[in-house]
Amino acid sequence: MIEIPEDFARQLIHREGDPGRTWLASLPGLVEELLQRWHCRQPEPITRGHLGIILPVRRHDGTPAVLKISFTHPANVYEPHAYAVWGGRGAVLMYERDDARFAMLLEQGEWQTLEDLGDVDQATAVTGQLARRLAVPAPPGIPRLADRAEGWEQSLRESADLLGHPLSQRALGAALATIQDLARKQPDTMLHGDLHFGNVVRAQREPWLVIDPSGLAGDLASDALQVLLRGADSLLQADDPEVELRRRLAIFADAAEIDRERAVRWAQAQAAMGAHHSRKAAKQTWIVTGYEQVAELLA
Repeated sequence: MIEIPEDFARQLIHREGDPGRTWLASLPGLVEELLQRWHCRQPEPITRGHLGIILPVRRHDGTPAVLKISFTHPANVYEPHAYAVWGGRGAVLMYERDDARFAMLLEQGEWQTLEDLGDVDQATAVTGQLARRLAVPAPPGIPRLADRAEGWEQSLRESADLLGHPLSQRALGAALATIQDLARKQPDTMLHGDLHFGNVVRAQREPWLVIDPSGLAGDLASDALQVLLRGADSLLQADDPEVELRRRLAIFADAAEIDRERAVRWAQAQAAMGAHHSRKAAKQTWIVTGYEQVAELLA
């Protein structure tokens, strides 16, 4: 019988209520069923993610793998579709899937991520290179970012009024212009959707592989902001944060083979949206401040 981490259970129930409690109650039986069906054994304890559990296992041939079971959340629907499209190209392999149970058996990476590298420039370049490798044609059925553009524009305008215009008119105007110019028509390119240093792991098959994709289709440059955020503390404490922001975006853009200014515009627009969303959700002050600083500096 598996042992579910107490802090994970407590936070899930707090966030999801009775559906979370019901899912947690079903989890031990589901794990046992999947281990038997996929011929795996459990040599190590569970680790946890934000919306699910990760269980290191051994496959029938002794290959190390991880059993990932997620809470039935909309953010997790297209993750297996992304893995299937990539087929191990720049991402961990998916050995088995059960979409109805939000469960996958995945290639096991190392327990080291790009965050542990200690070199922001190298980590940024590696992430950009992986983003380019993942940028294959997206199949039908994958959510298109272009379909969200109208909602983004409306939300930005309404949130600005609701929140008392926390961003300058220049920053808000720049974000709206980017949505109008770049977001309404985007390529049908497969994107990670949550590409940051913590979602890139050391691996045996390749030096680095991505995990935890959202599974989206759109402009590759739209992944630029998430790459910046994991090094945001050192970035905003630089002698000239604007120069440092643009320098790091240039590293990512060159590695991903995209236009530098396009990466700047997407990062600024998404920072503006992130600032509004974080204020409405009453998130920690430093998160709000970070988004707002990026949005203003890049405007």
